[in-house]
Amino acid sequence: MPLSEVIVVIPAYNEQEALPLVLRDLPAVGAVIVVDNASTDQTAEVARSAGAIVVYEPRRGYGSACLAGLAKIEDRVKHGECAPAVVVFVDADYSDHPDQLSELTAPIFADQADFVLGSRIAGDREQGAMPPQSLYGNRLACWLMRRLFGANYTDLGPFRAIAYPHLCRLGMEDTNFGWTVEMQIKAVKAELRTLEVPVSYRKRIGTSKISGTLRGTILAGTKILYTIAKYGFWRKSSMKPARRPPSNRADEAK
Repeated sequence: MPLSEVIVVIPAYNEQEALPLVLRDLPAVGAVIVVDNASTDQTAEVARSAGAIVVYEPRRGYGSACLAGLAKIEDRVKHGECAPAVVVFVDADYSDHPDQLSELTAPIFADQADFVLGSRIAGDREQGAMPPQSLYGNRLACWLMRRLFGANYTDLGPFRAIAYPHLCRLGMEDTNFGWTVEMQIKAVKAELRTLEVPVSYRKRIGTSKISGTLRGTILAGTKILYTIAKYGFWRKSSMKPARRPPSNRADEAK
């Protein structure tokens, strides 16, 4: 499997303890970009020492960090690097299982999907890894997306893979808690071939910046619902359905 054609983007804020484990468990890929989202610890130094590309994003927010990672990929391509076939997003807190990356990318390389979401709900979850408010929020968001967009999602999981040409066409914009649901809604609107695969999930290292605090839970929930409503009540999407690009892997049949 050509994992050399994969770039992994890891948004990180104060994850100096967990990040080395994430980087250790990742299979060998084309490049790993760690976006230091204004950390006050040694997150950036840990990433560099493990061989990752470090991008500094001073604007706090999960979406801001992801956008900075995408901007770095675009910059690499402009300067002569080969565009990746697939971009994978994974969290820096070691709640995801990075060693399962090939399970997400395999359907894309097999031309069976354009966007693959790792579902924690369908997978093996450690007890307590997803607190009740996270489980409820996921159910509500997925139910709303099913009613408004006909989307058959079970989760808003952060561990996901998407073909790079399609990712570029989505025009991602959200700078904080709405990033994951924005991608899932836009994938439906763009008629991408979407697949969920079960992934394992464990308790994160350290305290969650979102579900670990009342303020974070309220802000995240409000933004997710706002994002769903925003796209759900647009009468016409400004996006055009994304057509599958021709394969850039020449002579596959040989």
